[in-house]
Amino acid sequence: MNIILIALIVMVIGGAGTLLVRSSPKTAAALGQGSAVAGAGLGLFAAVSVLFSSHSAEAIRLSWSVPYGSFYIEVDALSAFFLLPIFLLTGLAAVYGGRYLSDPKWDARLGSHWAFFNLLAASMVLVVVARNAILFLVAWEVMALASYFLVTMENERESVQRAGWTYLVATHLGTMALFFFFILMGSEAGSLDFDKFGNISPHHHSSASLFFVLALIGFGTKAGIVPLHVWLPEAHPAAPSHVSAVMSGVMIKTGIYGLIRALMWLGPPPVGWALTLVIVGCVSGILGVLLALMQHDLKRLLAYHSVENIGIICLGLGIGALGQATEQPVLIVLGYGGALLHTLNHAIFKGLLFLGAGSVQHAVHTLDMEHTGGLLRRMPWTGITFLIGAVAICGLPPLNGFISEFMIYFGAFRGMQSLDSFGAAPAIITIVALALIGGLAVACFTKAFGIVFLGEPRSSQAAQARESKAAMCWPMVVLALLRVFIGLSAPLIPAMLKPVLMQVSFIPDSEFPGLFDHIQAPLILIVGISLTFAALAAVLAWLRCKRLAGRIAEDVVTWDCGYASPSSRMQYTASSFAQPFMRLASGMVHLRERLKKPEGFFPTTGSFSTEAPDVIEKGVWTPAFKGAEWLLLRFRWIQTGSIHLYILYIAITLIVLLIWKL
Repeated sequence: MNIILIALIVMVIGGAGTLLVRSSPKTAAALGQGSAVAGAGLGLFAAVSVLFSSHSAEAIRLSWSVPYGSFYIEVDALSAFFLLPIFLLTGLAAVYGGRYLSDPKWDARLGSHWAFFNLLAASMVLVVVARNAILFLVAWEVMALASYFLVTMENERESVQRAGWTYLVATHLGTMALFFFFILMGSEAGSLDFDKFGNISPHHHSSASLFFVLALIGFGTKAGIVPLHVWLPEAHPAAPSHVSAVMSGVMIKTGIYGLIRALMWLGPPPVGWALTLVIVGCVSGILGVLLALMQHDLKRLLAYHSVENIGIICLGLGIGALGQATEQPVLIVLGYGGALLHTLNHAIFKGLLFLGAGSVQHAVHTLDMEHTGGLLRRMPWTGITFLIGAVAICGLPPLNGFISEFMIYFGAFRGMQSLDSFGAAPAIITIVALALIGGLAVACFTKAFGIVFLGEPRSSQAAQARESKAAMCWPMVVLALLRVFIGLSAPLIPAMLKPVLMQVSFIPDSEFPGLFDHIQAPLILIVGISLTFAALAAVLAWLRCKRLAGRIAEDVVTWDCGYASPSSRMQYTASSFAQPFMRLASGMVHLRERLKKPEGFFPTTGSFSTEAPDVIEKGVWTPAFKGAEWLLLRFRWIQTGSIHLYILYIAITLIVLLIWKL
């Protein structure tokens, strides 16, 4: 715990120091970047130590003058598990960001940027180690505000202002639900300290479902579940890429952390809660990947894939909750284990993909896929690491994304076999949803990688692109290697997850041996087959190189058939690639097509583009926000600008509260 506290202090002091030296951009960047990396290194060491030890670190509880509040922090197995991706990704993003922001246009903003970056990292750490509701909410609000200022770094752009405003409104709607959740939990427990929450049994109380719904709304807004996801596709494209990697990779996972904590406090859930989590996960996963498939902005595409993967995590939580409701220990460990592992996996591969998108933007100066192409030859490190991330996020073996999804699949199949028709319904929905999500994800990243990195350049900027500097490439390489390592270590994963699963599931240590026996053999077989194919591919590559050694390579034109070589006009566009899939899904998304047909025997012009606006954003939230704006504008007369009138408002409010209390 002392090391975690030191890491927090290093980050906060380093961030504050950047404001003092902001007149010197290089000094501010070095101080902010260095303190972020140092704090992340210390924290990562402490988190690993706690996770693989048999006991939690020592708690720290200090008095606080805030009513019902205390500075009460502790690192248990669950906190340590979530600290791993927080420290890992913030450290690597800091290294990447130092080079990403090296352009002189950022100089005037580097001091404030690194101050808010370090504050975001420290607040995320405090969220997962806080053990008092007031402290938790303070850290939660600091996290929201720090990320808001990072998102709006380029606040002179109207789209960035809109993204920041959308994020600020959405996150505070979620915070409002959390206020009610903690007030109700505190009134039941008689305290706002988390260790007292475990002493109540609200599942026997009539308010249990209300507690669950408030937690799902409050934490789900931060996580980005549908229909509370509208801020993600706005905020992530607006933020600098290393900030997007941190927000999508780990910040939204604080919502998953909070939801798991809430399920632990609320006790064994009924089947209805499990079904709710599965339905939320199904809708989030399918709608997220469909909307991702229609995007032409690379970071916006990745943002919708965050919605999709949060859906997969909710599916795993639903299977784990189903196991608790039906007293099936195997379902508990496979569901919760798959959800937790996918939380870590998503942080790694989504962090890599956002860093890869930033590298593309840094080289081509655009994120519009229609103006890229042919970048693999020009940016091999970015292209190869992005491909590894794409394979992982699609859930294909042998990489890490497959392992976590396989655990959820396996748990769902066990539930379908062992439960009655009503109990098996969540398991059946999970299997169908995962299969559909996986297929659409493969189509989406085939499009993304093919359009961006293969073929011929579609713009002069793409034709002149060069690989990013080493400081931007090495964080991507580290994350890619971690992806491969976790995938090939699949048989060891259940044992690594044991400490956190014991805490989350409340299954005694004596009952754990044997729970993973059914999945251990398939994991060993999958890794064995993957290694065999990898070895065979290596042998074939060696034989090819040996056979071609000494031969002279010549460039010749392709078989003409009317042209000497293909041009970018003959390639698939992002719109044309996705159009068949979107027509099949026309019942779930609103597809807009714009077509200008080529004319004549030798046409010089012709275009086709598609657009799929977010149906929930356009149909629900936009009208709701406009309605709220119209209503609030009716009260503008209250805002007179007179300080005396404002003091009168405060006095009247205090008098009303005193009368009500009496």
